[in-house]
Amino acid sequence: MLIRQNHHMAKNKNLILGIDIGGTGIKAGLVDIKKGDIVGEPIKIKTPSPSSPENIKKVVEEVIRQFDYKGPVGVGFPAIVHNGTIASAANIDKKWIGTNAEKLFNKIKGCRFYVANDADMAGMAEIHFGFGKGKKGTIILITIGTGLGSALFINGVLVPNTEFGHLNYKAADYEFYASNTAREKKHMSWTAWGNQFNHFMKHLEFIFSPDLILLGGGLSKRWDDFKSQINVKVKVRPATLQNHAGIIGAAAFARVSD
Repeated sequence: MLIRQNHHMAKNKNLILGIDIGGTGIKAGLVDIKKGDIVGEPIKIKTPSPSSPENIKKVVEEVIRQFDYKGPVGVGFPAIVHNGTIASAANIDKKWIGTNAEKLFNKIKGCRFYVANDADMAGMAEIHFGFGKGKKGTIILITIGTGLGSALFINGVLVPNTEFGHLNYKAADYEFYASNTAREKKHMSWTAWGNQFNHFMKHLEFIFSPDLILLGGGLSKRWDDFKSQINVKVKVRPATLQNHAGIIGAAAFARVSD
């Protein structure tokens, strides 16, 4: 059941709609783009099955109707996104590959859509409103969840679609050994998993010499359980915006892109 948002709230020019599309759920909210806060109640809708372009578009249309919104819309999408076109589909219907999501969503009247990778959007939230705000140099955000998402920023500018979780490691890639999925499937202790994740941190440090690494996603809340295993010179901190980072970052992306 969706809650209809305040009509006047959606007309405030300081409010931009952010949508976070995931493999299991689609979240959306109006973001005060000056403060980085969600205003009113965000909504969450189960991702349709199949999660085809037309089915997702219908949900996005419903979100627009519920918020009675017109204007720029930022969308975080669980895939590599190149100039609005979806280039991968790990947790979404394969029909998305080759689909220009921005053109598809822009058929919805009254809105201008800006689509990018979901981990990049979480990074945008941290750079604009979180721990990375105002910080120069090379900053990496890693989202720890089903997989390992990543976002890279150079002096506050996003370098999109990095996919560091798929860097080769042992017989597969880091995502296979150091994601939350890996921890659960292999019944790893926090110490054992933390050691695997530390390998990942060391590799990123060696390749990029970052000034700061931020940890987002579900496991960032468990930082105290594994931080003693992290042995790198670079400063590592849990991200500050947690569950709403995707929505807030998508709105920030729409603001800078519009």
